[in-house]
Amino acid sequence: MDWMTMTNPAHLVLEDGSTYRGCAFGAQTSAFGEVVFATSMTGYQEMLTDPSFAGQIVVPTYPLIGNYGINSRDVESRRVQVAGFVVREHSLRPSHSLSDMTLHEYLQSEGISGISGVDTRAITRRLRTQGVMMGAIGVDESPEMTLARLEEIPAYGELDFVRQVSTESPYDWDNPLWQKPAPETTRRILVSDFGLKYNILRMLRSRGCEVVAMPATASAQDILDRNPDGVMLSPGPGDPELLDYAVNTTKDLLGKLPIFGICLGNQVVGRAVGGSTFKLKFGHRGANHPVKDLQTGLVHITAQNHGYAVDADTLPQEVEVSHINLNDNTVEGLRHKSLPVMTIQYHSEASPGPLDNEYMFDRFIEMIDESEGN
Repeated sequence: MDWMTMTNPAHLVLEDGSTYRGCAFGAQTSAFGEVVFATSMTGYQEMLTDPSFAGQIVVPTYPLIGNYGINSRDVESRRVQVAGFVVREHSLRPSHSLSDMTLHEYLQSEGISGISGVDTRAITRRLRTQGVMMGAIGVDESPEMTLARLEEIPAYGELDFVRQVSTESPYDWDNPLWQKPAPETTRRILVSDFGLKYNILRMLRSRGCEVVAMPATASAQDILDRNPDGVMLSPGPGDPELLDYAVNTTKDLLGKLPIFGICLGNQVVGRAVGGSTFKLKFGHRGANHPVKDLQTGLVHITAQNHGYAVDADTLPQEVEVSHINLNDNTVEGLRHKSLPVMTIQYHSEASPGPLDNEYMFDRFIEMIDESEGN
């Protein structure tokens, strides 16, 4: 499609009534969700397919999106997960040897609405100042009509998005990192799918693990019956206060298996040990967040995608904070002092983002080996 034909007016309306006008691309339809911004300069395909963005309209802060197209390799789940996509400019002539289609064609094929030509810096500044809020992309209707419809839908924090994105039945994963030979398996890891990205499974498989993804609603007995060496609790969308079923399963697994929680998995563990969580003003989303590992004293630049955090003041004495965010001092990881339980709030599997935090997968495997050696 030539860019001159893509002039169908559209607008993004936030719940406070602020309106940003642009042009529709992708599926020419309305979209509703919590509006959030993400600071990664690349990796838009991974962002689009990240289940942690379910129910959200995503605003990349980088001004040009789609310049290297879309390919079949860089998907992180079975479909596009965002509710809508808001960009300053999108490319209709991508340049990359792996590109199969344009960003516009990809969103159109997945039924996802996009809007371009808006001032994404102004949107980001408003969200940083006022906090994230609900919003809607409107096409072929007035902003007033869009706002009226927005006022009738549930708030983001009222819905359990984990049940929407989790697998319905267990499945094995046998694909290591991008077609590299799969090593012989020496451990069995079960991954509770709260909204996992495929790269978590790739990282585990490439380290010689047999990997099985489990539904988020699986019970502790469902997991124990498969005789795993360890359990990973994946990232995912939404408010952890709605996930009592996952919290109760985790409580029942404490002390019976090594547990590693990532992002939402960190928050589920935090609740399982007696802590509470709270909503951040505008969250952490992007590939440039500094985190200090309190065990080593090293600072890592991390990929993150979350809108909630564990309240450190509510944690019991047997659980300590292992990582902190150097921007706002929020909890970025936990460690149980006597049980084989560790968590991180950031994404060690990146996608998109820096890869220097893959060592957390190695630390998890070391914890499993130490647990089995006792």
